[in-house]
Amino acid sequence: MQIDPTALPDVLIVTPRRFGDARGWFMETWNAARMADAGLDLPWVQDNHSFSAAKGTLRGLHFQSPPRAQDKLVRCTRGAILDVAVDIRTGSPSYGQWVGVELTPDNSRQLFVPKGFLHGFLTLTGDTEVQYKCTDLYAPEHDGAVRWDDPAIGIDWGVAAPTLSDKDSRAPLLADIGHPFRYGVQE
Repeated sequence: MQIDPTALPDVLIVTPRRFGDARGWFMETWNAARMADAGLDLPWVQDNHSFSAAKGTLRGLHFQSPPRAQDKLVRCTRGAILDVAVDIRTGSPSYGQWVGVELTPDNSRQLFVPKGFLHGFLTLTGDTEVQYKCTDLYAPEHDGAVRWDDPAIGIDWGVAAPTLSDKDSRAPLLADIGHPFRYGVQE
């Protein structure tokens, strides 16, 4: 398993090693011992799986506030996505900055999005499936979102009018959500 940093030091690209032969291939997408050796000793408690029929579907930008904050490990198992993380930890040197990584079944990349970051993705093809692990259960009372097109963040999604849920189309700006996370404070 290869672990690479992104432009945001706490957001990591995790690429499992593929073993192939005439039948196809095999890979471990998660190995607790190897990940703990890499400093990611996390209690995964929920797996999520989404399907988006249309290219240009945008899901996000989402977070779950403390004390129910979630780390996520995201992978695309069909289609392709631009997976995005945004630092919203007050006091962080990278506050409001974002990173985007293309995830596909072919590149096998997974994006580790830690607590204190917004998460969202845009489907780059139709019929796209995304699976991700979370370190806390979904808690609706701690569910939050920020507008996908917040000018203070300035994400270049590459689309002007994505397909959005009602919740995502009504999400507030980053400046209006308060300060749910603080840099250097373990949530």
